[in-house]
Amino acid sequence: MNGFEKRTQAKKNQVLEATFNLMNTDAGIENVTVDEIARHANVGKTTIFKYFGSKENLIQEVFKYFLTQMGESARELMAENKPFEETIIAMSQIKIQFLEKINKQFYFDLMDYFTKKGDDGLSLMMQQYVQESYSLMLDLFHRGRKEGKVDLKYSDEFLLIYFQALVEGISSPHIYKRILPYTAQWTELLIKGVAPSK
Repeated sequence: MNGFEKRTQAKKNQVLEATFNLMNTDAGIENVTVDEIARHANVGKTTIFKYFGSKENLIQEVFKYFLTQMGESARELMAENKPFEETIIAMSQIKIQFLEKINKQFYFDLMDYFTKKGDDGLSLMMQQYVQESYSLMLDLFHRGRKEGKVDLKYSDEFLLIYFQALVEGISSPHIYKRILPYTAQWTELLIKGVAPSK
């Protein structure tokens, strides 16, 4: 990246951070204005439209930015090659840490955006995020098999369907609004559910 690109990226990040901070309140995304974002980011409205095109695109970029950070943390953890149970518990803790950074309304707005039907850009983004999660989980299940922590009777296909069923269930508004405080228990049940019988 040359100097101009670095400055451009820094300014974009400034806008993303300011927007995230404004969205991460009880007010929710509907009440955040472009004027407020410009004031908090210390840039002109034209800069926001130049980089993001619209408020809608900017909101999508904030959500994408948040999910990308969470995904990068999970990939870094997988690269450490720790034992299965330690890794899956640490992944759960990463998720809890990220969720603790955000207001409940931001989480609801995020889930509403990503589970909306018929919005191709967002559903595609959600598909990519979920696909990457499935890939990481499959790698983790393989590690668990080698360690004797995941029962060999479960095929890759079944494990992915099992994980997908859990994720899709959690993506339902009447579930995701209630499951937030139970992330640790959800992880414990997942581990117990795939463990070999004793």
